[in-house]
Amino acid sequence: MRIDGIDQISASRKHLVFAYYVTGHGFGHATRVVDVARHLILAGHDVHLVTGAPDFVFTSEIQSPRLFIRKVLLDCGAVQADALTVDRLASLKKYSETAVLPRASILATEVEWLNNIKADLVISDVVPVACRAAADAGIRSVCVTNFSWDFIYAEYVMAAGNNHRSIVWQIAEDYSNCEFLIRLPGYCPMPAFRDVIDVPLVVRRLHKSRKEIRKELGIGDGVKLVILNFGGQPAGWKLKEEYLPSGWLCLVCGASDSQDLPPNFIKLAKDAYTPDIIAASDCMLGKIGYGTVSEALAYKLPFVFVRRDYFNEEPFLRNMLEFYQGGVEMIRRDLLTGHWKPYLERAISLKPCYEGGINGGELAAHILQETAVGKNYASEKFSGARRLRDAIVLGYQLQRVPGRDISIPEWYISAENEFGLSNGSTPTGQMSESNSMENLCTEDFEILHGDVHGLSDTKNFLKSLTELDVVSDSEKNTEKRQIRERRAAAGLFNWEGEIFVTRAPGRLDVMGGIADYSGSLVLQMPIREACHVAVQRNHPSKHRLWKHALARQNTKGQGPTPVLQIVSYGSELSNRAPTFDMDLSDFLEGGKPISYQEAQKYFAQDPSQKWAAYIAGTILVLMTELGVRFEDSISMLVSSAVPEGKGVSSSASVEVASMSAIAAAHGLSISPRDIALLSQKVENHIVGAPCGVMDQMTSACGEANKLLAMVCQPAEVLGLVEIPSHIRFWGIDSGIRHSVGGADYGSVRIGAFMGRNMIKSLASDKSKSVPSSNGTNSDDLEDYSVELLEAEASLDYLCNLSPHRYEALYAKMLPESITGEEFLEKYTDHSDPVTVIDPKRTYAVTAASRHPIYENFRVKAFKALLTSESSDDQLTALGELLYQCHYSYSACALGSDGTDRLVQLVQEIQHSKLSRSEDGTLYGAKITGGGSGGTICVIGRDCLRSSQQIIEIQQRYKAATGYFPYIIDGSSLGAGQFGYLKIRSRHSSPKSIK
Repeated sequence: MRIDGIDQISASRKHLVFAYYVTGHGFGHATRVVDVARHLILAGHDVHLVTGAPDFVFTSEIQSPRLFIRKVLLDCGAVQADALTVDRLASLKKYSETAVLPRASILATEVEWLNNIKADLVISDVVPVACRAAADAGIRSVCVTNFSWDFIYAEYVMAAGNNHRSIVWQIAEDYSNCEFLIRLPGYCPMPAFRDVIDVPLVVRRLHKSRKEIRKELGIGDGVKLVILNFGGQPAGWKLKEEYLPSGWLCLVCGASDSQDLPPNFIKLAKDAYTPDIIAASDCMLGKIGYGTVSEALAYKLPFVFVRRDYFNEEPFLRNMLEFYQGGVEMIRRDLLTGHWKPYLERAISLKPCYEGGINGGELAAHILQETAVGKNYASEKFSGARRLRDAIVLGYQLQRVPGRDISIPEWYISAENEFGLSNGSTPTGQMSESNSMENLCTEDFEILHGDVHGLSDTKNFLKSLTELDVVSDSEKNTEKRQIRERRAAAGLFNWEGEIFVTRAPGRLDVMGGIADYSGSLVLQMPIREACHVAVQRNHPSKHRLWKHALARQNTKGQGPTPVLQIVSYGSELSNRAPTFDMDLSDFLEGGKPISYQEAQKYFAQDPSQKWAAYIAGTILVLMTELGVRFEDSISMLVSSAVPEGKGVSSSASVEVASMSAIAAAHGLSISPRDIALLSQKVENHIVGAPCGVMDQMTSACGEANKLLAMVCQPAEVLGLVEIPSHIRFWGIDSGIRHSVGGADYGSVRIGAFMGRNMIKSLASDKSKSVPSSNGTNSDDLEDYSVELLEAEASLDYLCNLSPHRYEALYAKMLPESITGEEFLEKYTDHSDPVTVIDPKRTYAVTAASRHPIYENFRVKAFKALLTSESSDDQLTALGELLYQCHYSYSACALGSDGTDRLVQLVQEIQHSKLSRSEDGTLYGAKITGGGSGGTICVIGRDCLRSSQQIIEIQQRYKAATGYFPYIIDGSSLGAGQFGYLKIRSRHSSPKSIK
């Protein structure tokens, strides 16, 4: 429902009492509450605010005896580690302390208070427990917000662990008691609300004109004014005079009393009325929140923003800000080091064009008043509370997929096209004119080396490059919706020079999974979805630098030096910055490459740009491992269609494609196997994720419709196993975000390495206790073969221990679990170079050790069965091995509700009466990769009925969870087989827009 305009609110026939609950997160909520409350009071009603915010936020705008402020904090919002970073785990713990543990007493107190003040309506922005308290008191409630805490916390749960998910369920349960939601622009998906009314921006009104404010501050009209609005500055940050361009002044909000400021920075009073200051300024520099974005748009103030880490509301507000041409993103390191000039100058050239209403407070107040006197705004199709447990837990990542939200605004849709503009790739099924596209690409580009191999995604990527070969006059271009990544990419390449293009697919883990780091045989299938990378080298003097990079070099005063510039498509789907740049000299210290540890710290400076470690890290690895010197500047465009966080190796495909492209552009001859090993070093040592090598090996060495068979000791490719024509594999995404860097995967890996060391120690002790052969019973010698025990005492890989030896000698002697401190005290080290034992943590040993020993056996059996005679028994046995692997993951605590549900759905279909009465088509399924979410692998007969059953599982999962799973179907060649393309534009100069 949308309400665009009403007459002025008139006093109600009935004097009403409103209880208005305000969340404890920041001032943005409090400032918008002010405008709604003001209109309710103007209409003659009483408003009781329940808040933890300072009184002046409300009383500076409302001076009325009808305003009552009750200082109570009933939720904590998002706890910030610093001004730009949310501490996800601390946020969940704090919410538990604030709203979960004292829940019973909170509800009792609020119900009593609501009855005492005789409240007619409860309004929440957006305190969950307020909705439940209203229901318990028999009072209607309405929420007014652009996001809800179940959505914000959902991704935190994915990072912090499932033991916190009850918090998200409880919040959703509380919100479901709300009658409807008054939804503000810049909104996030909010599945807990069953009815929605949209209103325009809610902003505070202006009290004084720009001229009056400047006169009060003693600032002339010719002075450029920036307002620094962070709501608390980064710790240890000292502002310096040279941060501002000449002729600029900066008004600082929230500066501490003890903070000394340079002469061109002015400290504002803590109770300064920010809307007036905003309207008197030329631009704003700060972090994104509803308050800053709404008032910047309302008063047409350009906004230079710095991303906040793990603040899940931000992408939606940022999209709205940029849609109305009001935003410029600043890289965090440029903020902290004072390279402000290029961003400020860009900002004042913008012409923000928001023309929507700014009377949302008035409209919301009208709706609330009418609701309080009995009007029913709820829709007739009352759907009840939507208990989308898994969908809510999936949260942010799951909702930002095309077509999932049925009522989203245009500015949100423009950032949603996952398979179109945002990643430069189109699904094969959408390419109906493949040949004409290939002709189009070759008309625009001359292919000097390589072959597109008939791949539609490669043709489409080349087409996307042709579309960049356009000079865009931003001042003349009136198109509002410009994809920012495309804009950055348009100036990335010199179109007269050569460009190198590589492609690397993701992979589906058919068998082997987490047993790779224990030396198992693994079977992996390269999938259809792939990452493309385009690279170009240019002499530093001819390289086109972005303005902030040029400003940085000018500051150093050393002339043109080699620079790396990267544009990543699809950034908006992951809330990461779309561009990254660095001086390649940052990788050198004293003429030598910096250490991998120093590189980790370098990329950790700005988490919104940490993604660049996967790409730029390839350069440091080549410097370190092969001694390559990079004297030219490098431009890179990365476009991946491999779904992120689904457990199908999106990171490996990016690393392999980047490593291959850098190698090709610099004339380096590196085998696919070595490309994979070098790429693994990027992930292990620079990104800091403790993965095995099978992902990179499959991406580099795989072939279409074949399983790569590899023994991970460390990376011996046995060959390729043809997938029989009657067998087919699918991947089904559970929607639960998988992370190989997560605590669960790392702790299981540590447990396995602990188990190996314990087994080695036990074998050593046993070998020493075996009596000498003189007069020894021969049966004893058979039981305790010295040769076997000595081999096990020097066990390099856990998978080299056979299951029967494990069961006979070691299974009962391993502890179920052990603390890190106990292990280190007895064994000193676990001998794993990519993980670190936490002395205070308890690690499961038995399950983590048992899994790879049995998995190696299962994979060998699976490989042998694939080449056996086709039969129903063959498929049944293959499926059974997948099921056994799945439940072994669960024993290691690497399962998840979503993947378990999908495997259960496969079983239900497999064992249904219909499947038993006809020839069965689906035979087994398992969780893949690192576990703890991600994708399952399904094996079935290659027939139409199987495809129909996969779709049925997809539909049933959506019905149960609200999430529509992504299906991995099909295979493609690896990076080694693809090679590289060397292309050059056929146009001598760039085209212009007519």
